[in-house]
Amino acid sequence: MRTTTPQRLSELQKNPKNIRNICILAHLRYMDSREDEQLRGITMKSSAISLLFTKGEEEYIINLIDSPGHVDFSSEVSTAVRLCDGAIVVVDVVEGVSPQTHVVLRQAWLENIRPCLVMNKIDRLITELKYSPTEAYFHLQQILEKVNAITAALFTTEVLEKSSAKQAQGKTQNENKFTDDAAVSIDDWSSGLEETDDSSLYFSPDLGNVLFTSAIDGWGFSIDDFAEMYANKLGISKHILSNTLWGDFYLHNKSKRILKGAQAKAKKPLFVQFILENIWAVYDAVLKKDKIKTEQIVKSLNLKISARDSRHTDGRVHLKALFDQWLPLSRSMLTVVVEKLPNPQEISDERVEKLMCSGLRTFDSLPEETQRLKNDFLTCRSSDDAPVIVFVSKMFAVEDSALPKHRKRPLTQEEIAARREQARKRHAEMMANNAGLENGTPLNLEPAAGKENKENESTEVLKLTEDEETPKSHVLAFARVYSGTIKKGQRLYVLGPKHDPREGLDKQLVPLEDQGQSDASSNKEEAKEGLSVAKSVDRGTNQHMASFAVQDLYLLMGRELEALDSVPAGNVLGIGGLESHVLKSATISSTATCPPFTALPIEARPIVRVAVEPVHPADMPALARGMRLLNQADPCVETLVQETGEHVIVGAGEVHLQRCIDDLEKLFAGIKLNVSAPIVPFRETIVVPPTVDRVNEAIISETNSTQPKEIDIEGEEMDKNVLDKDRGIIEIKTANKLCSVQVRALPLPDDVTQLLEKKSDLIKILVTVSSATSLAERKQLVDQVKLPTREALKGFYEELCIAFKEAGTMWDGAADDIWAFGPRRIGSNVLLNRIPGYKRPSMWQSSGLFGSTCPSSESSYREYDNSIVSGFQLATLAGPLCEEPLMGVCFVVENWISLEAGSNILGIAGMSRGKTLGQERVSKKEDHNVDGNIDEKKACKDSEKINEMSGEKIEYPKNFSTESENSSSKNAPSQRLDRFGPFSGQLMSAVKEGCRRAFLLQPVRLMAAMYTCDIQTTAEVLGRMYAVLAKREGRVLKEEMKEGSDVFDVTAVLPVAESFGFAEEIRKRTSGLANPQLVFSHWEVVDIDPFWVPTTEEEYTHFGEKADSENQARKYMNSVRRRKGLYVEEKTVEHAEKQRTLKK
Repeated sequence: MRTTTPQRLSELQKNPKNIRNICILAHLRYMDSREDEQLRGITMKSSAISLLFTKGEEEYIINLIDSPGHVDFSSEVSTAVRLCDGAIVVVDVVEGVSPQTHVVLRQAWLENIRPCLVMNKIDRLITELKYSPTEAYFHLQQILEKVNAITAALFTTEVLEKSSAKQAQGKTQNENKFTDDAAVSIDDWSSGLEETDDSSLYFSPDLGNVLFTSAIDGWGFSIDDFAEMYANKLGISKHILSNTLWGDFYLHNKSKRILKGAQAKAKKPLFVQFILENIWAVYDAVLKKDKIKTEQIVKSLNLKISARDSRHTDGRVHLKALFDQWLPLSRSMLTVVVEKLPNPQEISDERVEKLMCSGLRTFDSLPEETQRLKNDFLTCRSSDDAPVIVFVSKMFAVEDSALPKHRKRPLTQEEIAARREQARKRHAEMMANNAGLENGTPLNLEPAAGKENKENESTEVLKLTEDEETPKSHVLAFARVYSGTIKKGQRLYVLGPKHDPREGLDKQLVPLEDQGQSDASSNKEEAKEGLSVAKSVDRGTNQHMASFAVQDLYLLMGRELEALDSVPAGNVLGIGGLESHVLKSATISSTATCPPFTALPIEARPIVRVAVEPVHPADMPALARGMRLLNQADPCVETLVQETGEHVIVGAGEVHLQRCIDDLEKLFAGIKLNVSAPIVPFRETIVVPPTVDRVNEAIISETNSTQPKEIDIEGEEMDKNVLDKDRGIIEIKTANKLCSVQVRALPLPDDVTQLLEKKSDLIKILVTVSSATSLAERKQLVDQVKLPTREALKGFYEELCIAFKEAGTMWDGAADDIWAFGPRRIGSNVLLNRIPGYKRPSMWQSSGLFGSTCPSSESSYREYDNSIVSGFQLATLAGPLCEEPLMGVCFVVENWISLEAGSNILGIAGMSRGKTLGQERVSKKEDHNVDGNIDEKKACKDSEKINEMSGEKIEYPKNFSTESENSSSKNAPSQRLDRFGPFSGQLMSAVKEGCRRAFLLQPVRLMAAMYTCDIQTTAEVLGRMYAVLAKREGRVLKEEMKEGSDVFDVTAVLPVAESFGFAEEIRKRTSGLANPQLVFSHWEVVDIDPFWVPTTEEEYTHFGEKADSENQARKYMNSVRRRKGLYVEEKTVEHAEKQRTLKK
């Protein structure tokens, strides 16, 4: 490899055949430029560098992107993989296949990029594990099989999904045709695995896509390297050796032929005999300081080792010098990259269509002009007539000092001469001034100098003010050009994720401004021919598309940036000027008919949050600006402002959260912050009533958990008249006592809850369509939903029906009775309509996606349907235990009753609504006297009018006068109704309160967010690792010992609330021999009632009268309630009869 210049790299960018865009999916430290990355020893941000590699007469430019290996930063891996055509997956041969290996292989598979496998740290098999060459061979073989098993699982899943979708589509067509041929295709049970060729998908050394390396000693090789060495020595062709050096092949000594069956005949495989034994011999000779043997090896390999390296006391230095000449890592690695990984022109049709089509559309449904862009992707055209298509995978921040315009550059000869001349003039003026002073005629420069000083002082003050307002960092776009050539000053479109390419066809076709042209000049050119781009600078015409001018283009060189004027297709680059147009990722194009690229798959979900505030309140604007930049620069972080005004940062884990806070303090805001303790989300749910108590005794009578006095969280005793304990039904009345609603809470079956969580994106589409306010709007929304999405919705409905059916007879028909999902209309809680006589259209019918029309409803309930739904949404958004969202709860509306004889809901609502807004204002003035009290006579007159409508006698409020009561024999509740507000609001509040009480009537539980914890440790510290897990409420799921080593793979689950400081503690307790990887997995019920206290004699005996053992659920609940400022039931003095013993 040779050194090069940015200008030379810019020239090489014009040849896409010699470009390789690759990313490294592993833990590497060589491109860690951040201070925290170097301290922790892990990569936290993706960074790119362009390398020049010369092979023979060809020169290649390799755009290398280093992605993080820590699970908290999986989103950075997604942004890197999207921009690449190939990937290098690195596996530690000692630790084996880790959970992160599964993640990166899946991300590479989803993006349809070609990976190569690197088996690293082979030196540890020699120096640490003391494997023989044969043992090492079988160990490497097992690792390769595990990696290929992951690839096979991904391949099988994709083929089966495609086969299932194809059968579902054929089934739909067959149902419409009703032909005999259709029945044949319905009964086709072939999976498609037999017909699909997967031979090129797997890793195999004989295919050349596997490397064996030791990065610390600087060596690496592929099978082809040794095949070329031994071809002349053995007289066997290189092609045959490449196919047989790996596998069950051995060399017959007498006939000098390569035969199969080495393992059956107890022969050494060729890989052991010709490769591993030689490497083992080098290590043995050098590390044991056998000079004679070392000299023989050096001589046989024709190497030249300096005397300094050979006499070095550290044997590793001698090893590195020897391997640098024999098997250099860089040469073998980059050779595999240029030979086995594709260039930008070899992008597959499948990947192009996958990039251009989101889940809501197929490639065939795109406009013809958009489909023609596919050819530009495949050919990677960079000519002037090619449309510019760029994808921004993420935004990243750089300091001002890192920008090329602020960097000190070497001066040219002309600039040096000019500065020398200026210095000579200043020296001459100074000498002249000194000469004048010696002659006694001082120069009168004080006024001018004073004026100049004042101007300088004001200028300095102005500069300081500007520096304070100017942010310390700039946000650039991390992008790749897929077609055309992007130029500095060019105007392009930023396409949002909801942009429809059809809208580009409907607009007036005018060109975007060329480089250096103003808007006025571009308007003069609109009448010329060849206009092919729709101009949409104003967001008002299309809110999903905007125009911007390219300010700066950069060549990414690690922590350095080099300015460029243009970048052709197939290259990775940085773009300036997009900070006000792109939030996290976007598609950029010169044509409005280009579709937005599919969204990036994010593996790590943000789950942990902290609240931040500035130490000095005057820095609040800087905090708001810094949080905006942080949200833009991190693909995974979420920043939000809560209703209470708190600024909250949500991260994927503890390490990710700490990095975000450091960036906010040092880079984006530049202020000191007060950071709260980590805020962990919980969920509230109910379970089936338990059959045994805490000591496994059968429960005969009701426990305290079903008593209203114990479960009312606010300390208020429930009205026992509204409880129907036999059925678990709560009856709640509206504030005006004229309407009641009966609600029951039930735990949803686990399968249903998981299905609702999994299909939240489909629920969102369903709710969006069904919430249309007019038939025209609904028809428009239905037309936008494409066939695959409709099939997915039908499949979701069928799965939901099956899940309800399998849960028991009580759930029969529940899928058709679904009134709403919650919270926020897409959650895992459902509202069922079981009101007698009220047959409203279900969610599926009202959407119009299932071919059925919405039945009209003349019921008086229909007008206040949304009030019931809104009350349900409020109840599921904040539960009664600690105001956390509900999960897996079904609320059944059993009845909706009017308590007025002879009236219906609509009539009562009409009375509550009263007059128009203008009349209401007049009546308010008339109904109040000067003292602000209600005019009782006027109230009674209004009461008489409404009484004629209702015909029901209702008791007057106590504040009414006796005269008023006597003057009206017919009672009227008008004034009473008005003071309670609109009937819709009363109904909403009643349903919310009814749902909360019905929830508390059931056995309540908290649900905790859980991490999956994968730990690799040795047997000597296994007990200490278990102690740390038990202390933090962890639970071990699996423990396996790796064959041939004392390393254990432990898989456990750990509550997120207990994870803070876990990694640091477990490293301390195990002396660094256990390193955990935490990934958010699921929600799990904390299996204890938060309100549980001992009641039975056995429980008193086991737990004591005061339940000395800690109630984990109650601890979580009280911590959340205390943080939110809610009432916490706890005793200030636990034992009043005891006194503290103070140290004297």
